[in-house]
Amino acid sequence: MKSLGCLLQLLVLAVYMTVAFVPAKSEPSRPVSAQPTDPDPWLASETISPSDFAKQLQAKSDPSLKIIYVGVRTLYSGAHIPGAVFHGSGSTPQGIDELKKFAAALPKNSHILIYCGCCPLERCPNLRPAYSALHDLGFTNLKVLILPTSFAADWIEKGYPVEKGS
Repeated sequence: MKSLGCLLQLLVLAVYMTVAFVPAKSEPSRPVSAQPTDPDPWLASETISPSDFAKQLQAKSDPSLKIIYVGVRTLYSGAHIPGAVFHGSGSTPQGIDELKKFAAALPKNSHILIYCGCCPLERCPNLRPAYSALHDLGFTNLKVLILPTSFAADWIEKGYPVEKGS
């Protein structure tokens, strides 16, 4: 289990290094409404800890809950929370568009949990824009899974359930 966490952290680092050093396209793109350096757009009441969410999952207390991973597909394919779906990375305009298209079919009172865990939360380029996009669409039951270090450290290494693939 420890080696899986190390492998996932190395994968996260490799993806980060690849993305950080790839030149930006010269095409203009619309700005994403929240950046990693912005203050958190969510309220404390809109967050949940990994241990509390793992208990909720185990109890299957809300079968209508939509779990949305908003990081990069590579990490989602490596391991994700059971039942989570991927509809684009929150750090790109294309990813936000995919997320909005998916969300358009959901009732505004849907229970939605979003998470990333690609890197330390304070530097995450995905979570804040994804939250802002869903919040701006009018979703009223939106929660953010707080993974301070990474999905590997704060979820997988704690022994919480994962699915692989897709």
